[in-house]
Amino acid sequence: MRKVLWYLLAGTRGGRTRVRIIRALDDRPRNANQLAGELDLEYNTVRYHLDLLGDHDVVEAGGQDYGQLYFLTDRFEGHRDAFEDITDRLE
Repeated sequence: MRKVLWYLLAGTRGGRTRVRIIRALDDRPRNANQLAGELDLEYNTVRYHLDLLGDHDVVEAGGQDYGQLYFLTDRFEGHRDAFEDITDRLE
């Protein structure tokens, strides 16, 4: 998971956006529309990053397709220290 987080957060252009999304979901679960509004991002941009984070087992969706909430996965929670270490190095 550490390698995946390095790739997602530091290895690509959208890393800082993904950090913001993870931090927002750490506060509380949200749907894509709520994230877009709170982070001042386009809905499609948020969906793209949520899909990428989901593909790498960082976030998971719960509920119905429309308005489904996103949560951080247990796998991510088990590697939170790696996330914090990586984000500290980015700043």
